[in-house]
Amino acid sequence: MIITKQYRCIHSASCQCSKGHLSEDAIFLVFHNLKWNPKLIAALSCVCKWFDDLAKRVLWKEFCRTRAPKMLCDLQSTGSHVVDGNWRALGKLLTYCSGCTKGGLFKNIQNQIPGHFVYQTRFSRTSGKSFLLPQCRTDVLYVSDPCEHLDQGEEGDIGFFRGVFKSFATSKVRKMLISKGAKLHQTEVCPYCKAKLWSMQQAKMIPQSASCRLGSYEDDIEYFVCLNGHLIGICTLLPLSDSEEAPELE
Repeated sequence: MIITKQYRCIHSASCQCSKGHLSEDAIFLVFHNLKWNPKLIAALSCVCKWFDDLAKRVLWKEFCRTRAPKMLCDLQSTGSHVVDGNWRALGKLLTYCSGCTKGGLFKNIQNQIPGHFVYQTRFSRTSGKSFLLPQCRTDVLYVSDPCEHLDQGEEGDIGFFRGVFKSFATSKVRKMLISKGAKLHQTEVCPYCKAKLWSMQQAKMIPQSASCRLGSYEDDIEYFVCLNGHLIGICTLLPLSDSEEAPELE
């Protein structure tokens, strides 16, 4: 099953299982031994509502704790739930590059770039500072390295990046967006939690330091922040210089 279908599935009103369910303790032990395999959790969630409920409450939470323990410890240090306790959304954020559709959220992109599963992604709190205006840098934001999609025709080399705020409800970024009267996107929603999105570009809240951190053209970077504090963005990557290219093997 393709990972995009796993994440986009619509669950039936009632579980269609015919053989009964294992106990939650048994499921917990099985997935602990499977190292909380996110593709398997997503796949089984599509076919069993009971399992999906368990995954939302327990399995995605354990996956997130295993995948990014230091980040999760920091995000929860205030005692609040991570993005309203939506562990499935955070698990998807950690493992899934959303790509883009033609004419979708990133309207300047002419080609469709499919979303896909990402096995390893580094999220950095230090990098996150580069995506915040100076007056907002007391906020805590974790941002990923760009997921590179090379040779996209006229688009060039495209990078997608994603992130998550700590305590977004009380952040300076949110307060500034509201004070500026920033409008929420009329049609598109967050690919991770389906909440409405603010455009940081339209709000003129993208600092020059963001393009430097990403290694991208200054005018070709755009990102959005949703009501739950997820960040999703795109940039056109600068070409590597000769000194940065990997040497050819003889």
